[in-house]
Amino acid sequence: MGEAAGQDTAQKDGPRPRKRMSGTERREQLIAIGRSLFSERGYEATAIEEIAQRAHVSKPVVYEHFGGKEGLYAVVVDREMATLHKAITASLSTHRNLAPHSSRLRLERVTLALLTYVEEHSEGFRILVRDSPVAAADGTYSSLLNEAIGQVEYLLAADFARRSLDPDLAALYAQALVGVVSSSATWWLDVRRPSKEVMATHLVNLCWNGLAHLSAEPTLDPRTLEFGARGAGLAPAEERD
Repeated sequence: MGEAAGQDTAQKDGPRPRKRMSGTERREQLIAIGRSLFSERGYEATAIEEIAQRAHVSKPVVYEHFGGKEGLYAVVVDREMATLHKAITASLSTHRNLAPHSSRLRLERVTLALLTYVEEHSEGFRILVRDSPVAAADGTYSSLLNEAIGQVEYLLAADFARRSLDPDLAALYAQALVGVVSSSATWWLDVRRPSKEVMATHLVNLCWNGLAHLSAEPTLDPRTLEFGARGAGLAPAEERD
């Protein structure tokens, strides 16, 4: 009887109202929703109305926390950048005191660190690799790549000098190396095969073995130079004009 009476009371009272979120909880909820939508649709196609609707709040609540879509996007990008930057920095700094020949180990670590971020933070990586219309507090994915390029250039310049190669070309090779890894990671984001470990192994295989057998004075085949002189198959100059 007591149990039945309790059930009757619960039915009369109706469902309990939802617990009101604190300001911090609401902010985190909006960031999570915004992150998901920005990843799925991109910045331009995401509307404040849908963010508010998914959070079951009014639009003014979103504006109150972030000042608008741009502010929310900047927070999302800033957090993703911080996460990726921490992973990349840790992968390089862990072996900071190793001998110069440890460059391959550094390349392996940073490649695997990037692929691990792609695997564990897919939504965030999709946001970062898109053209960002907003400059977040800690920069953009492009700025992070530039930082990585700078560190790789430093390592390559020292290695080139030891091997009697032109250290001034280290910047060119650093651009190429970081570009290969970054572009491959973007491709792997969708296919997810092979595994990140196998992916890292083959990327390093391509990059490192290419570096290990660099020619001090590489040349193009004369037929390639002739082809280029003809405009690489393009229309004659007068037609292009």
